[in-house]
Amino acid sequence: MASLIIRLHPADNVVVAGVDLLPGVTLPGTAPGTDVSCRTPVPAGHKVAVQAIAVGEAVRKYNQVIGFATQPIAAGEHVHVHNLGMGDSFERDHAFGADARPTDLLPEAERATFQGIVRPDGRVATRNYIGVLTSVNCSATAARMIADQFRGDALAAFPNVDGVVALTHGYGCGMGAKGDAIDALRRTIAGYARHPNFAAVLVLGLGCEVNQVDHLVEAEKLAVGDRLRTLSIQEVGGTPAAVREGVRWIKELLPAVNDVARQPVPVSHLTLALQCGGSDGYSGITANPALGYAVDLLVRQGGTAVLSETPEVYGAEHLLTRRAVASNVGQKLVDRIVWWEDYTTRTGGEMNNNPSPGNKKGGLTTILEKSLGAVAKAGTTNLVEVLRYGEPITAKGLVFMDTPGYDPVSATGQVAGGANVLCFTTGRGSVFGCKPTPSLKLATNTPLFRRMPDDMDIDCGTIATGDETIEEVGRRIFDLIVETASGRKSKSEELGFGSDEFTPWQMGAVM
Repeated sequence: MASLIIRLHPADNVVVAGVDLLPGVTLPGTAPGTDVSCRTPVPAGHKVAVQAIAVGEAVRKYNQVIGFATQPIAAGEHVHVHNLGMGDSFERDHAFGADARPTDLLPEAERATFQGIVRPDGRVATRNYIGVLTSVNCSATAARMIADQFRGDALAAFPNVDGVVALTHGYGCGMGAKGDAIDALRRTIAGYARHPNFAAVLVLGLGCEVNQVDHLVEAEKLAVGDRLRTLSIQEVGGTPAAVREGVRWIKELLPAVNDVARQPVPVSHLTLALQCGGSDGYSGITANPALGYAVDLLVRQGGTAVLSETPEVYGAEHLLTRRAVASNVGQKLVDRIVWWEDYTTRTGGEMNNNPSPGNKKGGLTTILEKSLGAVAKAGTTNLVEVLRYGEPITAKGLVFMDTPGYDPVSATGQVAGGANVLCFTTGRGSVFGCKPTPSLKLATNTPLFRRMPDDMDIDCGTIATGDETIEEVGRRIFDLIVETASGRKSKSEELGFGSDEFTPWQMGAVM
């Protein structure tokens, strides 16, 4: 049974409603004689004040500042957008490395394994796809025409091939030929071309775009050969000719791509992408900390986890910098936060444009509150590296990649970096897949899990009801990660998600 309220820290001046609260309900205080009477209706997952809060006073949740009262708040009142705002900036103690500790690695004999696909160069895959990537939007339709030839029963004779997938985008021209924007796009495409979950890749261009295929290959040092082919629609004689050539090449490759067998490999070969979307008031209480526990298990066994969505750690970045293994690592993250503050100002936005309307309906009020919950996905281990968008992930342990908060763009960067499995927490019901990497959906509350059973992989709402601990759910998440990496299909894979969600970060001006 759900608790009436969820108290996250004794020093908090708000608590979270565990159920829908009605006026007059008595809320337990922190000590005898401190009970509070609920004054207004408070939806489940939303905040209610347990003491009077003056105008301008900090509102605390997780014993961290989530904003400042914009009007007097009485004990027992609903605390949300009508009386809580970001306020002025406040100092965060970044204290680089203050909380860093030696990683307690498990002995190799005690580490888990999964059934992976070992590539000839030693990299390990969790899936076995053939990819058709595009340099520009103008080649997107032709790429889909090629992949469409391998739907239905076309791969029946090749059971070890997970599919032929076209990953298209609306970018690649109308942009500068030099600079951060095209560098990020090329880095993303090249990251997918190298991804171990792709056994072979065709890169298809038009021929006259800014993002020329041969320039992409040269800039990213891609090795064109038996498993990586490039085509230009204009050079081969048009769309039908390009489609015929692409289909012919893939058909010739299928027997070799199918000739794989899974074998036991250490979970140190897993790179786990961490995402949250459609978050609610339970995200930082249930699914995110449970995923953080799974991250700690993975890191202790030599694996890697990558946290991203820079605008969604804003205000909580000090919790990461304090765990940085070196000052320069912590400074890299602070530098990215400063960049985002400047970027949003220059483009007429503000960091508190996030949370989304759905987040607010679920109980999240400010980006500070959302970020504190989002950081919980990263567990408690050291921060070992901070990367640019789509940069290769080579370090072991917890890394951070600079990405927008928009889930498809963020996940695209993580997969480009090499993530071969992904966990996505959601309280409102985000549906997401990201071929060639399997995506697991973690529901923050049991009503969502029951309402969307074909989309959600794990119910983390059992933490809120007291039926399971964070550690118990975290262990279930870790075990499902291992099973999924071994070939078990996620709910999003069963539904066919993953092709349309490929969304490189469009950084620069469209010209």
